[in-house]
Amino acid sequence: MLTKSKNIDGLKKILAPENILTGKEERYIYAQDATNTRKSKRLPDAVVFPGSIEEVQAIVRYANKHHIPIVCRGAGTNLVGACFCDNGGIVMCFSKMNKIININKIDMTATVQPGVVIGELQSQVEAMGLFFPPDPSNLRVSTIGGAIAQSAGGPRTFKYGGTKDYILDLKVVLSDGSIIQTGSNTIKNATGYNLGQLFVGSEGTLGIVVEALVKLIPKPEASQVIMAYFDSVKDAANSVNTILQNRFMPSTLDFMDGNAITTVEKFFNIGLNTEKDALLIIEIDGFECSIDYQRENIIRILNQSGASGIKYSTNEEEAKKIWQGRRASFAATAKLKPDVLTDDVIVSRSNLGKLVKGIKSICDKYNLLVSIVGHVGDGNVHPQIALNLDDEQEYNNYKAAKKEIYKLTVSLGGIISAEHGIGVEKKEFIPKVINGLSIDYMKRVKKVFDPKNILNPGKIFDL
Repeated sequence: MLTKSKNIDGLKKILAPENILTGKEERYIYAQDATNTRKSKRLPDAVVFPGSIEEVQAIVRYANKHHIPIVCRGAGTNLVGACFCDNGGIVMCFSKMNKIININKIDMTATVQPGVVIGELQSQVEAMGLFFPPDPSNLRVSTIGGAIAQSAGGPRTFKYGGTKDYILDLKVVLSDGSIIQTGSNTIKNATGYNLGQLFVGSEGTLGIVVEALVKLIPKPEASQVIMAYFDSVKDAANSVNTILQNRFMPSTLDFMDGNAITTVEKFFNIGLNTEKDALLIIEIDGFECSIDYQRENIIRILNQSGASGIKYSTNEEEAKKIWQGRRASFAATAKLKPDVLTDDVIVSRSNLGKLVKGIKSICDKYNLLVSIVGHVGDGNVHPQIALNLDDEQEYNNYKAAKKEIYKLTVSLGGIISAEHGIGVEKKEFIPKVINGLSIDYMKRVKKVFDPKNILNPGKIFDL
């Protein structure tokens, strides 16, 4: 236990008193994240707020010496228990390391600390005519450090790629307090192993990212949003295939199923057509002179594919209104029951219709309310299941349905996490999608970087 006075005193030698929390109520807050299927088994023994790389190194050296677990935390918005403190120890919160150190307009890069909020980075670079495309749904609060840890994606991933595709260099504090750099400030780098990609998606189990150099691209000159209804998700997916086959590449290709449409309309009354079983939302971008050409041809394809109720935005306000229904789906589903749980399974686009149909059938089997949304372009599906976690039977039904959804996903050649990560919530299912030898090598990598298993222990797999 860290709460022995000598250990508390040790932390106080590293940080100012205001940067250490030890009260029970304070520690309870930082023991949880956005996962709501269960609570952390233990509270952290202390919560610390480093303000510099040197302070991070000192804390890690101290923890390594005393075999104290460290759980790093950005905004705590992950949905898989990646910030749970089941082993107690130290929660290291990066809210005070939140500076955009530099934006280089010529090289099109940004140097950022891990606590930088993604939405804030996007706003600053876009004001300079640049663009950082990764867009997790909670980008107004989620941080760069968290996005790197969980390999976050978002609606624009299909066209532009996810967080992993924009990492040029990382400064990482290792479990003994030493520090490494994983890349360079150049776009190309074929010099040795690509260590940076090893840390992206590692959920803080291999090292602690304390600074990142991210790639930027030119900001598209213009964008427009199109919406269209279909009689089934399969028809919507087929229309997307036709759009792509005609060499058009929208920046986003999102969908809502009939339950999501009905649920959003029930609580927010924004004028959605509840008689249709699928809504496709397409965003196009590029040079101003290309927008009309893209829109006219995509609408032609949508009409040929059996779409109805086609609308498109003519200004930013109308674009936001079209997106409103998709972005309100989680909040609307949360109004159906005391709790709502979501997931992020993914299959190839050709199997998307089968996956959505199968998820609906599974949830019907277990009498669960589900609204399904997702990204058609990459086959990523988010089933949003409303339930009462205090109802034991309903919760058991959910756990049984979850297993069947994962089994269905794997049978269709998919995987169990596209952009949320594994944490504690999904680690029991990893052997279903990754073979034993691969997992064994992952554990060997973990032991090389963290021989004492102090960095976010118990996440992804157990040693």
